[in-house]
Amino acid sequence: MARFKRILLKLSGESLAAGGFGIDVQRLQEYAQQIKEVHDMGVQIGIVIGGGNIFRGLSGASKGFDRVKGDQMGMMATVINSLALSSALDAIGVKNKVLTAIRMEPVGEFYSKWKAIDAMENGYVCIFSAGTGSPYFTTDTGSSLRGVEIEADVMLKGTRVDGVYTADPEKDPTATKFTDITYTEVLARNLKVMDLSAIVMCNDNNLPIYVFNMDVVGNLKRVMAGEEIGTLVHK
Repeated sequence: MARFKRILLKLSGESLAAGGFGIDVQRLQEYAQQIKEVHDMGVQIGIVIGGGNIFRGLSGASKGFDRVKGDQMGMMATVINSLALSSALDAIGVKNKVLTAIRMEPVGEFYSKWKAIDAMENGYVCIFSAGTGSPYFTTDTGSSLRGVEIEADVMLKGTRVDGVYTADPEKDPTATKFTDITYTEVLARNLKVMDLSAIVMCNDNNLPIYVFNMDVVGNLKRVMAGEEIGTLVHK
């Protein structure tokens, strides 16, 4: 039996590139297969995927791009990744819909909460793209917003590390991992779990976040089966 009935899965665009740039086909297929395993358990799934493997608005602004246009380019990058994931899910027989925060039919359907919930209840995986549709918001905030809107039981943040640490474990070998931690402590310690707006939104709406390593094949199903392989962020 699955640990959660409805999830919002947040995926990293950088992870999709598997250490490079663009989309690594093997990583994409691994993600799709992991999603299928959980879908087959009867879990309702919403997904937000970042666009940093293609373009990140904030870094573009530091190079001279207009911030609003840079963020809009970043939103388009998330649409590209969403279409790639949708195609990979199609290939293995998983029904899915790409919903966009900006109207761009026929690329994807325009997002609404009720459309998304109805689709998930009818067995579709919903992929939410184009962030919030507005500049100055990250896909972290977009995933928090969608998670709250679709009334998800949890946000599963799939990253390349296996949880939340006292410091960046890739830079500090003495960093220790938390099994669980409160939103308040995350903010007090200035831990880089998600951006501030996203953490505050999850805290205000009591949406727990579970951080785990999505790049290890099979980990998503392990999380849903109740294995404690990551870090739970909660009130």
